[in-house]
This record gives sequence, C-alpha cells and structure tokens, in this order.
Amino acid sequence: MSDLRVLDADGIERAAWAWDRHESRELEEYRAAERAALAAIEQADLGPFWEDFRRTLFGLTESREALVHWKAKHGDMGHKAERAAFGAALGLFARDRISHQQFVALVRPMAEVLPWLLPDAPPLPLR
Repeated sequence: MSDLRVLDADGIERAAWAWDRHESRELEEYRAAERAALAAIEQADLGPFWEDFRRTLFGLTESREALVHWKAKHGDMGHKAERAAFGAALGLFARDRISHQQFVALVRPMAEVLPWLLPDAPPLPLR
C-alpha cells in the first residue's frame, strides 16, 4: 500500500501500459486467478479484511480523497493502473492460499512498476 502512495505519474502510466501488455493478452488467466484468490480469501474467513483493504486501495486511487498523481491520471489510463494495483493487492493478500502461477498472473502488471513483486522477472523495456 505504501508503494502506491509514492507512485508518480510515470509509474501510473507504466502500470497502465503493463496492464495492456500483459492482461489484454491473458485476461482469462488473470480472471481465473482473481476468482481463485477471492474464493481462497472467503474460504479462510478473510473476506471482511480483504474488503477493508480493497476500500483503502480504492480510496487512494479513485475517491474524492485520492492521491494527487492518481487524480491527475483519472480516466482510462488511471483505471488500467488501478486494475494492475488491485490485482497486485489481491495477489499479495491471497499469496499463501493460491498457486504461484495464479500469484504471478495477478501481480505481473504491477511488477513492471514494483519489481520486488516478481524479483526473478525483470521489468520489460517500454515500447
């Protein structure tokens, strides 16, 4: 969460680019990982904790009190970056309850901005 607070406009643009690059090609894999993570969270009775976390994330990126850089990138680009951030948050939240492949599917776009998410997969060059 703290990384999103310091993400600048370039980081938000890169997250949006990464969403297009990775998930537009593999959206079904992402959706399946998303469903698995949400099911695992519910099965572990962590639904209310995830919902609080998700609301906090939404507050940082989309609400009236959103961070300045996120407000500046509101629109299609901002929404793509939000989807990347949401996926990474979901992956981190459910990491111990989903497969590594599902984790990678969820965090891959945001790992282009935050390489610590997937340290064995260096960020791709922008094209």
